[in-house]
Amino acid sequence: MLHSFILVSGFFREEGVSAIMALRIRLARGGSKKRPFYKLVVAENTAPRDGKFIERLGSYNPLLEKDNPERVVIEQERIKHWLSVGAQASDRVTRILADCGLITAPARRDTPKKSAPKKKAQERMKRERELAASAAAPEA
Repeated sequence: MLHSFILVSGFFREEGVSAIMALRIRLARGGSKKRPFYKLVVAENTAPRDGKFIERLGSYNPLLEKDNPERVVIEQERIKHWLSVGAQASDRVTRILADCGLITAPARRDTPKKSAPKKKAQERMKRERELAASAAAPEA
């Protein structure tokens, strides 16, 4: 069966179907066990990770060295096209595209909030700092 799609304000809609599908540029995993290899694809938001996709845009091989040109292979013109029609990049793809200079890198925090010391530990550290400051004050 031949599918035809219509562009409707950043979403693609299959002709004759009222549902609009959101598009995503994401990674589809390939390769064998413990040897990952990813394809950069444009797919519907609801499609399975390794399932149906609209277009293949490149590949990503995390096992290669970071300076190896084969590590990330992308079709820049097609990615620019899909981003211009409203496709959203996943978090990992956003970082890959930012490294390639296609989009601006999102702000990243170095340490997540989750790893910050909890309330009791913060109170204990505050008391220790105060004790150290009071011990150092009489000496001066």
